[in-house]
Formats: sequence, structure tokens, C-alpha cells
Amino acid sequence: MLFLTHFLRRIEMVVKKHSQKPSRRRVKFSFHAPQANEVLLVGDFNQWNPKKHMMKKAGQGDWEKIAVMKPGTYEYKYIIDGHWQEDPGKPLGGLNSFGTYNNVITVVLRG
Repeated sequence: MLFLTHFLRRIEMVVKKHSQKPSRRRVKFSFHAPQANEVLLVGDFNQWNPKKHMMKKAGQGDWEKIAVMKPGTYEYKYIIDGHWQEDPGKPLGGLNSFGTYNNVITVVLRG
């Protein structure tokens, strides 16, 4: 009987784990930079670490990266061949401590 009780609890834990909504979402970032040799995605979601989200060439001068992110609002920028750049056409936040702007993205879970 003890074995059966333990077994049923484990099944219940597995079912709960797989029935919960995911706590993260895949977010696709893309940037058009046909002449670039390197494009990096940096933001407060990766502690502004340029080594965490190196983008890959996707063809036609486009660069892409999928980041797995928790819900929230984040600031970000790109580093293109060593030069910091905003994401054109995307929302900007306020001035940062360097006197430039960062882009802002809000990640929500799909319902």
C-alpha cells in the first residue's frame, strides 16, 4: 500500500508539472545589417552580456536570435561590429546612463 501511495503521488507531481503554463516564452529578435560581420543582442534580460546572445546570419542581410525570456519589460540594444545601436522602428525607453536610448520590449505569456 505504501508503494502505491508513493507511486500515485509521483504521477500527480508529473501531471501538475506538465499541465502548468510555461513560465518563459521564446522571443525572436531580428536585425537587418547586410555589411555586418557580427551582431550581438544585449539587454537587462542577459545582464548586458554580449557573449550570451550572439545572433546568426539568416540570409538577405538579416540576423536573428531566439531568446527564452520570462514575462516582463526589458531594455535592449544591439552591438554591430563593436558599435551599440538601437533597433530601428521599435519602441524606445528613456535615456540610459550613457545619454543614449535603449529599446523596450514587453514579454507576455500567451493565454
